Amino acid sequence: MQLCQFEELTEEQQQLVKMACDATQNSYSPYSKFRVGSALRMADGTITIGANQENASYPVGLCGERVALFTAQAQHPDQPVASIAIAARNDNGFLEKPVSPCGMCRQAIMEVEDRYKQPIEILLYGTEGTLVIKSIRDLLPLYFVGDSMK
Repeated sequence: MQLCQFEELTEEQQQLVKMACDATQNSYSPYSKFRVGSALRMADGTITIGANQENASYPVGLCGERVALFTAQAQHPDQPVASIAIAARNDNGFLEKPVSPCGMCRQAIMEVEDRYKQPIEILLYGTEGTLVIKSIRDLLPLYFVGDSMK
């Protein structure tokens, strides 16, 4: 993992982080007021965004990361995900520290990484810096995938 300033990111990484920040505008979070946006790039360059969607019955909601991930997989099932950027803000603005995906999102990202046998770069944005992670395996070292059941 490496903490980078925005200017140190590649143009592609910067674009994805900006899109994740913009995607927070699409959040429906009337209860938590915690807006999460994500943007992911497929291997062919296609970009998909997502934002968290809450519901009064909390388990019915969905995290921004999984919204983008599932949309990408439903629309482009033949394309592996190359990278995903995640940003979060509250009523005070974007968080200073990079926000990390929850356990369910880590598992979903792990499944996609395992499905295509390719690492997914993860960009976690915070105003103090962006954490660049080479693979979800760095955030979920004792992962569980289909082969774990054999």
